[in-house]
Amino acid sequence: MRTIFLHLHPVKVNETALRFNRTFGLGGMAVLLIVIQIITGILLRFYYVPSPAEAYNSVLFLKNQVLFGQFIRNIHYWSGVFLLLIAFLHFLRVFFTGAYRDSRSINWLFGLFLLVLIVFANFTGYLLPWDQLAYWAITVSTNIIGYLPVVGESLRNSIIGGMELNADTLQTFFTFHTALFPFLLIAIVLYHFWRVRKAGGVLLPETPGKSEMVPVMPNLVFREFIVGLVLMAILLIFASLFNAPLLEKANPSYSMNPTKAPWYFAGVQELLMHFHPFFAAFIIPLSVIVFLAWIPFFKYNEPPNGHWFISGKGIRSSKYTAIFATVATLAGILFNAYVLNFEIVMQGIPALISNGIIPLLILFLLMGGYYQFYLKGFRLSKAELVQAVFVFIVVAFIILSLTGIFFRGKDMELTFPWNV
Repeated sequence: MRTIFLHLHPVKVNETALRFNRTFGLGGMAVLLIVIQIITGILLRFYYVPSPAEAYNSVLFLKNQVLFGQFIRNIHYWSGVFLLLIAFLHFLRVFFTGAYRDSRSINWLFGLFLLVLIVFANFTGYLLPWDQLAYWAITVSTNIIGYLPVVGESLRNSIIGGMELNADTLQTFFTFHTALFPFLLIAIVLYHFWRVRKAGGVLLPETPGKSEMVPVMPNLVFREFIVGLVLMAILLIFASLFNAPLLEKANPSYSMNPTKAPWYFAGVQELLMHFHPFFAAFIIPLSVIVFLAWIPFFKYNEPPNGHWFISGKGIRSSKYTAIFATVATLAGILFNAYVLNFEIVMQGIPALISNGIIPLLILFLLMGGYYQFYLKGFRLSKAELVQAVFVFIVVAFIILSLTGIFFRGKDMELTFPWNV
């Protein structure tokens, strides 16, 4: 057992790295949740039948007839939700402490790949209950793929095995969810941990004097054990109080209103409300992915220092950029909904221009004006400027996602609590 722990950790660790606010235990929590997902998934497989005729009934049987069946399903569901949220927070922690550059750049790419894997592990599992919520959420999500140029429609049909969701779709999603993705997650997580070790562990800021190196056992392992216990307690509370959603059996002839994608794709679905599909489903997501993958390889003027948000200027510029991104995103949503819809106003002009290029140019002008009249005065380094762009993207995505999840009602119209 000792050698297993020493494979994941070095023999000794810097005492400064043990402080909870260095990592918040996010990486370890993500690993624990993956293990819980695999264990509960194996238990659910004993009763689940991956066919449209039996899938829903097998979930009902598990829920109503199997001892603790509903509880196990709740744990599996909530651990999947927690895993995605914690992996995203870990991704933010790594970026904002600068642990994505130099010797850690390749591991940053593996981390991005892990985040994508976790998203699609959740996505493939979303369909398995075969209820109305799952059927139409996956239908909306896969329809987004059809907006890709040239290959979109054929790619969508290949993924779902036809023009609409069917038995082949369910079998494919089941295979990916229960066989391929768990194997990939375990393999890449182990490699990810190993590369963290090779890079010297957690990136730490330089401190006066020499930091003491302490044994991993029990100093780090004990802390991880406590964090794991707290996480499991919270997970069990959620599983006890909130059931995993299950509506009536999927009915392809009766669509839900509103029909929403799974919550982690709500930001992309919200983009489709404001941009031409070519931009919302292809250009903007692809640009963000390329930016995230390329940031470790920019030529920076100074090495990463391990400080949160790089410096005092980095903290201030990030704070003001978050405010700007929030105001700009909300203003764009409300303006497009209640004041001016570019596609309607500019009738006669191709939608690719009126509802694609023009709104995107306005967004770039706003960002350029914000930099020219405000951020430029900070005299930011390249790393601090990249951080500001990153903050804008993350905050805008969060605002779009929250809008799509909580404020889109019937016919995907904006709905507010005071209008209900």
